[in-house]
Amino acid sequence: MAKVTLYCTAVCPYCIRAEALLRQRGVADIHKIHVDRDPSQRAVMMERTGRRTVPQIYIDDRHIGGYDDLAALDRADGLLPLLQPA
Repeated sequence: MAKVTLYCTAVCPYCIRAEALLRQRGVADIHKIHVDRDPSQRAVMMERTGRRTVPQIYIDDRHIGGYDDLAALDRADGLLPLLQPA
């Protein structure tokens, strides 16, 4: 399974939905980076993604975007292939 990284906060409903969708697609291990608990990680996220909002999702080294981007990728049948081992 691909490595999934999720920049998130504890109270973000879109973060919760993103995690739920990833789990529905078989992702057991999600590396969550809580930018609300470690504000320095928000700066890292913004530098890495160019975006300020959470969630920000990476599959391996590919930036997927936020929840809407993840859901659109799933609807287009593009999510499962990315989650498969290389």
